[in-house]
Amino acid sequence: MTLDQKPLLLMILDGWGYSPTLKGNAVAQANTPVLDRLEKENPTCLLQAAGESVGLPQGQMGNSEVGHLNIGAGRIVYQDLTRINLAIKNGEIFKNPVLLDAFRNVQEKNSKLHIMGLFSRGGVHSHIEHMRALIELAKREGLSEVFIHTFLDGRDVAPRAALEDMKEHEVFCRENGIAKTASVSGRYYAMDRDKRWERTRLAYDALTQGVGITAQDPVEAVQLAYDRGENDEFVKPTVIQEKGKPVATIEDNDSVIMFNFRPDRARQLTYAFVEDGFEGFERIKHPQVHYVCMTQYDEKLDVPVAYPPKEIKNTLGEVLSRENMSQLRIAETEKYAHVTFFFNGGVEKKFKGEERCLIPSPGVATYDLKPEMSAYEVAEELTEKIESANYDVIILNFANMDMVGHTGFFEPTVKAVEAVDECVGKVITKIQQKGGEALITADHGNAEQMEEAHGDQPHTAHTSNPVKCICISERQNIEMRNGILADVAPTVLQMLAIKQPEEMTGKSLIVQNH
Repeated sequence: MTLDQKPLLLMILDGWGYSPTLKGNAVAQANTPVLDRLEKENPTCLLQAAGESVGLPQGQMGNSEVGHLNIGAGRIVYQDLTRINLAIKNGEIFKNPVLLDAFRNVQEKNSKLHIMGLFSRGGVHSHIEHMRALIELAKREGLSEVFIHTFLDGRDVAPRAALEDMKEHEVFCRENGIAKTASVSGRYYAMDRDKRWERTRLAYDALTQGVGITAQDPVEAVQLAYDRGENDEFVKPTVIQEKGKPVATIEDNDSVIMFNFRPDRARQLTYAFVEDGFEGFERIKHPQVHYVCMTQYDEKLDVPVAYPPKEIKNTLGEVLSRENMSQLRIAETEKYAHVTFFFNGGVEKKFKGEERCLIPSPGVATYDLKPEMSAYEVAEELTEKIESANYDVIILNFANMDMVGHTGFFEPTVKAVEAVDECVGKVITKIQQKGGEALITADHGNAEQMEEAHGDQPHTAHTSNPVKCICISERQNIEMRNGILADVAPTVLQMLAIKQPEEMTGKSLIVQNH
C-alpha cells in the first residue's frame, strides 16, 4: 500500500434490493440502524441491476454472476442467456459445430443423446427454451430419440413451478415425437457447488445406473415429490421407468449435452462425468461419453464448449493491478467465486497485487437455520486486514440477504439483514478510522421481496428491483446520480484518481457540485 493512499472499500451486499413496498420486505422490516444512518448521512443513489442494464433480456432479473461481472467490468456485459437467445432467434444454433459433432457421434456409434440441465424459465442458470432448441436441432439432424434429464429449480422461480411446466413439457415432447424424459432431480442434488459430493452422487447414480426413486412419468415424479413434502429444489433424484426398466441411462459412447449456461453449479456433475482422476465419490459406473458444455464451466475441463467465453479486457481488477495497487478480495464460500472469478471478467487467475481471502460458509442444510452465515467471521477477518494497512482497494461480499432470501422464510431473512447491518457497522468504522472511503452497493435484489406479488407462495427468486449505492467519503460537495451496475467501477477509479480505460463504457456516479 502506498504511503499516501487510504483504503477504498467496495462492499457488495448480495441480494440487497430496494422496494418501496413494505409487505414481505425483509430489508425494510429489519432493524438496520447502521445502513439507515449511512444512507441518511452520505450521498446515495439507485442502480438498475436487471434486464438490458446488465446485458440480459428486457425484464429478466439479475443474479450474482451477472451483477459481479458488470460491476467488475465497468461496462454492460452481454450475458450467455442473451447470446444463446440470439443464436436461437437467428438460427445460428442450428449450425453450431460443437453441437453438430455431438449428434454426429450418436449417429456414427449408434448410441444415445442425453440433454440435461436446469428445467427452468428463471434464466439464471439455464432456460427451458434452450433445451427445446436442442431437441429441435436433434430432430432436424435426423435423430430418432433424445433423452431429457430435468433438474428442477424452485429457487430462481416459484418453489413449485415445475408441475405445470412439466405438464407442458410432456405435451411438447409428444408433439416433437423424439424426446422422452428419463429422470427428474432437484437442483439441490444435481447442481451442488459446495463439494457436498454425497448430493452430486445421488444425481449421478440416477443418471448412470437408473438408481433412485422411480415414477411412471415425469409429471407423476413431481407430484409424488410434492406428496412427500419436497419442493422443486429438493426433489430426490427420480428415475422414469417403462415396463419396470429405466427409460434410459447414460452409457459408453453416448453424447451428453449439459445446457446450463452458468458455470458454477454445472461443474461438479460435469467433473463426475469427464475427469479421469475424479475423487469426489466412487463411481460405480463411469461411462465414456462425448460430453458437451453449453458454455465454459472451468478452464481446466478438457471438453467441447458450444459457446466459449468472450474475453473482457481492462476490468477493474486488471486496471488496479497495472497501477500497482494492492487489492484484497474477501467473501465466504457461497460468494467467493463472485468477488474473484466473475469480478475479474470470468478469469480464474489472480492479477498481480491481488490477494484473496476465503471464509468457509457454515455446513448447514439450508441457511435459514443459520441466517448470520459466516458474516461475523468475514467482518472480523476484514477488520484485522484493514488494520494491517496492506491494501489499497478491498472488494467484499456479504452473502446473507441473497442466500437466506432464497429459502423463502421471512423471519430468518430479517435476521440475515440485521446480521449484515451489524457487520457493515464494524467494517465501516474500521475503514473510517484509517481515513478510508467506501462504496456500499448490491449485485441484485432478493430480500426486499419475500412474497409472490399474487398468491400466498413465498418468493425465493431474485428480483428486478434497483439496488442502492452509498458513497461514504469526507469529500465535500458531492452527490450521486442514478445509474447502472456498470457505473460502479468508473466511480471507484474516479475516487482513486485513475484514468478510466476506453473499454469501460460506464460513467462515474459521483457528481461534483462546485
